Amino acid sequence: MTTDSDTQPKRRTTRVLVLIPLAIFAGFAAIAGKMLYDQDVNGLDVSAIPSALIGKPAPSLSLPALDGSQTPALTDAAIRGRLTLVNVFASWCVPCRQEHPLLTELAKDPRLTIVGINYKDRNDNALRFLGELGNPYDAIGIDPNGKAAIDWGVYGIPESYLVGPDGTILYKRVGPFDERSVVQDLLPSIETATNKPSS
Repeated sequence: MTTDSDTQPKRRTTRVLVLIPLAIFAGFAAIAGKMLYDQDVNGLDVSAIPSALIGKPAPSLSLPALDGSQTPALTDAAIRGRLTLVNVFASWCVPCRQEHPLLTELAKDPRLTIVGINYKDRNDNALRFLGELGNPYDAIGIDPNGKAAIDWGVYGIPESYLVGPDGTILYKRVGPFDERSVVQDLLPSIETATNKPSS
């Protein structure tokens, strides 16, 4: 026979087990709310995740070419001595598709070389993507197992890095470019890099 004193601890345990998921959800909701508040009220760009690589030499590049793209492989020689935007993309990435017209426009800037790391993609899908949207890249390297992305500290794609002619990472963009991020962030970084006095 169960007594009231036996059922009270069970009820308390049940209440605690019910409250744990609610507390976790409330914590996530508070974090998301803070991010939205910072973005909307304070103008914080939540995609501007700091990178430990900024100001440091870019990781070495030795990636095979995207077969059939008529574009050279992505190696250190492809970016050496040039102001370069390294863009990590894939055909299956919807935001990559959204930013692609901006990359095509940026490719017209004579100060800038744009290269691509094709991340965990199928060759035929990547070719179809570029055939449909255009190819803004001066070189493309394939990264089928994601090793190069790990070396570059990629959080998620698309992701882009501005690399100076001396091989130093100057700027990083997590997520797709939009007109605002190009005008307010990327172009000033390009201006700063191209107006540096030669040493």
